[in-house]
Amino acid sequence: MRNAEGPDAVDLNADLGEEITDDESLLAVVTSANVACGFHAGTVDTMRAVCAVAVGRGVTLGAQVSYADRERFGRVELDVAADVLREQVAEQVGVLSAIASAEGAEVAYLKPHGALYHRVARDEEQAAAVLDGSGGLPVLGMPGSLLLSMARARGRGWRLEGFPDRGYGADGRLLPRDRPGALVTDPERVASRGVELAASVHSVCVHGDSPGAVRTAVVVRRALEAAGLSVETCWSSTA
Repeated sequence: MRNAEGPDAVDLNADLGEEITDDESLLAVVTSANVACGFHAGTVDTMRAVCAVAVGRGVTLGAQVSYADRERFGRVELDVAADVLREQVAEQVGVLSAIASAEGAEVAYLKPHGALYHRVARDEEQAAAVLDGSGGLPVLGMPGSLLLSMARARGRGWRLEGFPDRGYGADGRLLPRDRPGALVTDPERVASRGVELAASVHSVCVHGDSPGAVRTAVVVRRALEAAGLSVETCWSSTA
């Protein structure tokens, strides 16, 4: 187990505040919440609601930053100038941080969303812009992501995550959503994959915008615990 919290622990994260799923029910299951910051989805009201419930549940808050593309849910790569992207990231982190603070919490980490997540895994300029715009926040990403190696080189915290509800290609990256096998929808299959991934990542992600997301998250958490793992946040003040 590569979790900094201990050899028998794993984090369970999900995307929240995207105005799609039952955020409150999902927050009863996960230990970290990637909160949409308004650029691909979410509003000030949804951010405030997620932060308030997360505080009550003891769920760690993360800023899920995106390209400014609500129409396509942030799932299309954009060639945004580095200075523009840096300011967009700073704006998103700033808005969520202010809301979280008002609710008695803080933003503990950063996770890019959708197309930006995959772009910064291989694009040095955009990865640098995301890091520059996000202060000193630790970052969450896939193994092999350039964003993580650059964060590490800067002395920033970082964590590895895996996606049990998504298919992987031979290159270790997620299959495009329009490819066969890209989406794993059977909750039991997602759960077994989650247990497998927990051996090599700090955090397991269940997509909050997937059909039946709450039920899937429940099944995944039960499987992780049945495997002897403590499901707990992987973020701390030293992350």
